[in-house]
Order: sequence, then structure tokens, then C-alpha cells
Amino acid sequence: MEVWFQKFKSEFILNFIDDNRWEWIVQGLKNTLIITFFATLIGIAIGVVIAIIRSTYDKNYDTMKKNKGISFYLLSFFNFICKIYLTVIRGTPVVVQLLIMYFIILASSNSELFIAILAFGINSGAYVAEIFRSGIMSIDKGQFEAGRSLGFNYIQTMIYVVVPQMFKIVLPTLCNEFIVLLKETSIAGYVGIVDLTKAGDLIRGRTFSAFMPLIAVAIIYLAIVMLFTWLVGKLERRLRNSDH
Repeated sequence: MEVWFQKFKSEFILNFIDDNRWEWIVQGLKNTLIITFFATLIGIAIGVVIAIIRSTYDKNYDTMKKNKGISFYLLSFFNFICKIYLTVIRGTPVVVQLLIMYFIILASSNSELFIAILAFGINSGAYVAEIFRSGIMSIDKGQFEAGRSLGFNYIQTMIYVVVPQMFKIVLPTLCNEFIVLLKETSIAGYVGIVDLTKAGDLIRGRTFSAFMPLIAVAIIYLAIVMLFTWLVGKLERRLRNSDH
């Protein structure tokens, strides 16, 4: 046992203490959380807009088709653009999207962190949009009629009546999307960002010891996911209690 402890201690010192290599882990964790947080905000913003457009089109298609006014053609156009976006983003790997954003679209930018946030946010938006759309479509039609009876127009009904109820429905799925996004940021090293995964790989490259830094990275990811899952569980219980 003592021999094992001494070996563990020496490995720990080699990988994290010598040359202050632990700072790479801290910096990597910071970059991972920054990318995940802001990409989530972008994804939610994109997702809400696309979900409203697509659900509005689906719910009102038959009625609007009879009149075929300018609103019908505008909504059809925006719905078509949304479908192209969803098809392209969900049909291509996120690492390819990140590389296209870095080497082609924003090749002149010097901020790798901004590029990563934008790339992951746009990617997440496609999946969040479908999550929100399914939530909106599951809301009973009577809720829309109730909103209109209160004097709200369609947009106000969506904002004040439908969207709050939709969030309660899709929260568990949205939590899973956040967890997926958190883990997807591990490819940010492709564009030179020292994220959590890249930090562990840098340490491994310096010490030629793979076990300690990579296991540490895995434990940190696991701890973040478990903490977030616990927080969302508490939020879900509070939302359920607020219904009574």
C-alpha cells in the first residue's frame, strides 16, 4: 500500500505540481465553461426563434393557405430557410462546422474563443429548435385560445402563455442537450483552444503519462454533469410544486 501511495504521489506531482501544470487544467476548465455557457445562450436564442416560426407555420398552414396573403408567403419563406438550416447543421459533424468557421468564414478573426462559441452555439441551436418545437406542438390548442380570449395577439400568446409552459415540458431534454454541448466542446482543441480535454492532452505530451491527466479530465467532466443534473432536478421539482 505504501509503495502504491508513493507511486501515486510521484505521478501526481509530475503531472500537476511540476512546472505548475495544474494551471493548464484550470485554464482549460475556464475555457470549457465559457464556451458552453455562451454557446448555450446562442443556441436557446436561435432555438426559440426557429421553433416559433416552424410551429406557427405547422399550426396555421391550412388556415393561411386559404387566404394566401403576404403573411403566408413570408412565413413559408422563413420556414424554408429554417428547414435548410436544420438540415445542414444536423447533417454535418460539429467538428467540420468548427473547422469551416475557423478556417473559412471567420479566418480573419484572432479570437479562437469567439469562433468556438459561435460554432457551438449555431450547432446547438438546430437541436434546441426541434426540442422547443416539439414542446410548443404538445401544448393544448385551448391554451392558444385562452391567450387570445385575454386580448393577446398571436406573438403575445406565444411569449406569455405558450413558451413558459413549453419550457417546463422540455426542461429535461434541454438539460441533456446542455450536457451534450458541454462534452462536445472537447473538440475545441482543433482550433488551438486550450479547453479541458486539450489541457489534459498537453500534460500527457509533457510527462508521457496518460493515466493521471486524462482520468482527472474525465472526473472533472463527470462532476460538472452530475452537479448540473442535480440542479436541474431541483428546478424541475420546484416547477412541479408551482403548478399546485
